[in-house]
Amino acid sequence: MNVHPTRMELLALRKRMNIAERGRELLREKLDALMIEFFEFAREISDLRRKAQESLTIAYMAYSEAQMIMGYSKLEELAYVTEEKFDVITKTRSIIGVSIPTVQIDVKPMSDYPYNLTETSARLDEASMAMIDAVKILAELSGIEAALTKLAEAIASVKRRVNSLEYVIIPRMDNTIRFIRMYLEEREREDFFRLKRIKGRSI
Repeated sequence: MNVHPTRMELLALRKRMNIAERGRELLREKLDALMIEFFEFAREISDLRRKAQESLTIAYMAYSEAQMIMGYSKLEELAYVTEEKFDVITKTRSIIGVSIPTVQIDVKPMSDYPYNLTETSARLDEASMAMIDAVKILAELSGIEAALTKLAEAIASVKRRVNSLEYVIIPRMDNTIRFIRMYLEEREREDFFRLKRIKGRSI
């Protein structure tokens, strides 16, 4: 072992051992908190996926009906001249030291749409509104999926650190402390025996 078996080294190692054990407990607490957050987000995903699927189904059905009423070429013409209806707003927030992305959709007013509402089918308007709802849900869903990915990476990282402390660093320190303690005890016995011999000779 590349260690000096002295009392000073023993004291220093015991301090480091206490710090490592405290760090392990703090990391375990962080891991538990991250797991709670992870499962909270995971519970939201299935519901949002269902809502997104329902909204998209409604939107596509309405678009199909609008196509039957207005014709494919008219819808295609409107699609080419239509400007972007959405602004995507991304932000981040910190959860237990992990940067979590959030995605929001800012929808432009209906009056900004570049087609005359009186010349189109009401089903097209209904389809557009249903698609707006679907896009909002999809944006929220993408944020949650990104959050789950970030949390999963953080959980894996913290687990590695906990395992490193638990199975490598702390046992290694413990073995070194026991080695130094045994070395010092053995040296004390040798010194005691040597002193007894010296005293015996002096008598």
